[in-house]
Amino acid sequence: MEVILKQDVKNLGYKDDVVKVRPGYGRNFLIPKNLAEIATVSSKKVLSETVKQRAFKEQKIKAAAETTAAKLKDMIVKVGAKVGESGKIFGSVTSVQLADAIKKLGYEVDRKNITLNEDSIKSVGTYTADIRFHKEVTGTVTFEVVQE
Repeated sequence: MEVILKQDVKNLGYKDDVVKVRPGYGRNFLIPKNLAEIATVSSKKVLSETVKQRAFKEQKIKAAAETTAAKLKDMIVKVGAKVGESGKIFGSVTSVQLADAIKKLGYEVDRKNITLNEDSIKSVGTYTADIRFHKEVTGTVTFEVVQE
């Protein structure tokens, strides 16, 4: 069964991709949750026309994502956390806190697009995270966890 994705679906594809899935997955999960629609001949034609019209806008968005990725690659983002006497953090640093720290620097990054390279960050130090700025642009950001 072929479907056209209406939104990005992790491990399946990006918005407006035509992907082949098992019929049960398409009918029982993707379509009811409004993540996809059935790829008919007419819907494929409409999709191709929409993609053509959106191509120019997409180039601008991709260029902006590349510049943001280049700027953040050279920076070290500081993430504040409450720290005990032994140097351990109360709780752990998550992608939400990293997204907030990046937003304070003036760059907009969705927390869902951040993948921390460590399983759980529970101590002060320097770490890295992978960020997907655009479906074709990814980058690595170095961040430092400091005491608040």
